[in-house]
Amino acid sequence: MKHSLPNARPGGRILVDQLVAQGVEHVFCVPGESYLAVLDALRDAPIKVTVCRQEGGATMMADAIGRLTGRPGIVFVTRGPGATNASPGIHIAEHDSVPLILFVGQIDRGMRGRGAFQEMDYRAFFGSTTKWVAEIEDPARIPEFIARAFHVAMQGRPGPVVLALPEDMLVETAAVADAPRVEPVATWPGLTQMAELQKLLWAAQRPIVILGGSGWTEKARAAFQRFAERFDLPVATSFRRAMLFDADHPNHAGEIGIGPNPRLKARIGEADLVLLVGGRMAEMPSQAYTLFDVPTPRQAFVHVHAGAEELGRVYQPTLGIHASPAAFCAAVESLQPPNEIGWREGTRQAHAEYDGWTLAPTAMPGSMNLAEAMIWLREHMPGDTIYTNGAGNYSGWPNRFLRHRCFGTQLAPNSGSMGYGVPAAVGAKRLYPERTVVAFAGDGCFLMNGQEFATAVQHDLPILVIVIDNGMYGTIRMHQEREYPGRVSATSLKNPDFAAYARAFGGHGETVTETAGFGPAVERAVSTGKPAVIHIKIDAEAITPTTTLTKIREAALARARSG
Repeated sequence: MKHSLPNARPGGRILVDQLVAQGVEHVFCVPGESYLAVLDALRDAPIKVTVCRQEGGATMMADAIGRLTGRPGIVFVTRGPGATNASPGIHIAEHDSVPLILFVGQIDRGMRGRGAFQEMDYRAFFGSTTKWVAEIEDPARIPEFIARAFHVAMQGRPGPVVLALPEDMLVETAAVADAPRVEPVATWPGLTQMAELQKLLWAAQRPIVILGGSGWTEKARAAFQRFAERFDLPVATSFRRAMLFDADHPNHAGEIGIGPNPRLKARIGEADLVLLVGGRMAEMPSQAYTLFDVPTPRQAFVHVHAGAEELGRVYQPTLGIHASPAAFCAAVESLQPPNEIGWREGTRQAHAEYDGWTLAPTAMPGSMNLAEAMIWLREHMPGDTIYTNGAGNYSGWPNRFLRHRCFGTQLAPNSGSMGYGVPAAVGAKRLYPERTVVAFAGDGCFLMNGQEFATAVQHDLPILVIVIDNGMYGTIRMHQEREYPGRVSATSLKNPDFAAYARAFGGHGETVTETAGFGPAVERAVSTGKPAVIHIKIDAEAITPTTTLTKIREAALARARSG
C-alpha cells in the first residue's frame, strides 16, 4: 500500500512543528534576519515567545526552563555576534549539566568559506562547551536533527546542544513527517550494585550523603527523603543544590559549597562512607579538591551519576553506580536498614549544627544587616518562592540564611557566572507566573544582564530583584586583599541609582539603607504587581557573613610579616 507524504513545508515551519511535537511551550530569543522564517512560523504556533534584550540573557532564561522542567530550554539567536553573546549561557549549562538547545542563524550554504557577513565556525567555537554541535543542511532532515538534539541534551549527564540553521535552508521546502516526542532513556542501577551499597551501609559507622547535580524530579527527591528517613542518614546538599532536601528536615546537614559550615566540612572529612548522588564534586563543593583525596578518597566512596564518563573521572569510587538520580532514588526503596543504626545521634547533631549555622543572624558592619534581611524573607515569602542569583560574595547571605523546603526553588550557576540571577528570574516567572520569584544580584552582577529587567516589564512578569550594592567587585576585592593587601586595583565601582533604573523601565524601585526598612520595602514592591528592584546599600567592609575586608587585609599582612 502506498503512503502519501506530508504536505511540503518550508524549513522554518518544519522546525517549529518539531518544537511543538516535543512539547515546547516557551522560546527565548533576540530576533535576527538569519532566521526570519522561524520567527514567521512561531507567529502561528502555540509557543510563547519571550523577546529578550541580549543573547546571553536569553540563553540564561532558557537555562532556567531546563533546570525547572528537566527538558531542554530553547533559545534562538542570530549568527556571529548573536551566537558569541549567547556563549556565557552555554558555558553555564555545560558546567551545571542543564539540558538546553541553542539554535543559531547561519549564512547561506553557498557562501561558506568566503568570510561572509557574520560568518563563523560554530563547531570550533562551541565544540568544547556543548554535548553536540551540528548544522542542518537539508530541511528534510530537520525532524531527525531536532529529535537527536533533544536526546543528546537530556541523555546521561544533561547539557547544551547547538544547531546552526543556514538562512536559505529555512526557506527551502520539504515533505517530511514530524518526529515523535523524545524521552531520555533511563539508566538503572543493577541489583548487584544495590546489594553492594546495602552492605557498605550496614558496615558503616559514620556515613553521610551528598546530593547534587541535575536530572532530579520532585518524585525522586521525595523517594530519597524516605530512604534517608528509614536509614536515618545525615544528608548534605552540594553547592547551589540546597533545594534537593528539605532544609527543616531533621536529617538535613546543610550545604557544602563556598564558605561552608566548618562542622559540616569536618563531618564529611571524618565520615567512613560518603554516598554522592548526582553530583560531580567539582572544585567549589570539594573545597578545591581537598575534601576527598584524588584519585582515591580515604573514605568508602559511592558515586551515583547518570554520565558513565563522570564515574572515576576525578575520584576512583569504591562503588560506582551508573544511574540517573530518578532511577537510583526509585531503586533505593528496596534497600533495608540495619537492625541497629549506630549513627542516629550523629544525624541529630549534624542537623543541630546546621540550625546553629543558619537560624540566627550574624553581625555585620553598617546599618544594613543582610542576614536579618534573608531571615525576613525566609519567614515571610511563600514556601515555593523561587530564588535566583548570579555570582559574587553577596550570594553568601541567601545561600546561608534562606532555607529551601520545596523542590525547584533555587536557580544559581555552579559555573560562577555573573549576570545569571535576573534573566533566570525572568525565565522562571515566565514558566510559573503564579509563583513568587526573587532574584539576588550584586551591583557588578546586576549590570551584566540588568537590561533584561526590560524583558520582565515588557512581558508583565513581576519579579523582585534585590540589588546588593557595596560599590565594588566584592569577590575579586576579597581575593585582592588576601594576595595583595592594601593594593586596590580595578575593583571599585561607581554605580547608578538602581531604584531609579527600575522606574525608568516602568517597574517599581526603592532604596534601602537600614535593616528595618527592608521588610516594608519588599511588601510595597510585591503589592505593586510590577517588576521591582530593591536597591540595598551595604557597608563595603561586610565582605562575607563571617569576616570583613579589614580582617582579611590584617591577616594577610600578618602572614607576610611572619613569613
